[in-house]
Amino acid sequence: MELKSILLQKKSVILKRWFDMVLETYPADSVSFFKNQKDKFANPVGAAIVEGIEKIFNELLAREMNPGTVGMFLDNIIRIRAVQDFTPAEALAFIFSLKKVVREEAWAEIQANGLTEELFAFESQIDDLSLISFNIYMKCREKIYEIKANEARDSTFRLLQRANLMTEIQEQGPDPEDVKLINIKRKEATK
Repeated sequence: MELKSILLQKKSVILKRWFDMVLETYPADSVSFFKNQKDKFANPVGAAIVEGIEKIFNELLAREMNPGTVGMFLDNIIRIRAVQDFTPAEALAFIFSLKKVVREEAWAEIQANGLTEELFAFESQIDDLSLISFNIYMKCREKIYEIKANEARDSTFRLLQRANLMTEIQEQGPDPEDVKLINIKRKEATK
């Protein structure tokens, strides 16, 4: 028996436990809402997590994980966590919790079938997910800081305009004195 077969058999249990571990990172009042509200429009965060972790898990079980495809699935979850009050480690820790869930749910079968090497390879793929996730997280945070900087700049500009402290710079031609100096230097250079 292969590790992937075992993980497919235990897929629903693994996904449920993984979802619960992701939710443990949120405040208690949010957890009950995320778990109980099944409408994806009323609960977009919970829906994104459920859908994302299932697609990520399926991609891990594919013959060869596609970084671009799994990156899209990770992006849906990480984009949400990047705007919340998580540290970078807290925002991305959900990826590593999959290792714990797999070991707790499938360790007996893994040992019985001598699949520790396959488990290490699977866990290496999870480590790869963390690197992809970190890049996604950093791009999201950079975009947030860029938006905040633009908002601060625009707000300051509007305040200065309202206080009549800003004057528009008129388009002017070159200073006539500068034109005279340029012409003199050209004449001297051609002599």
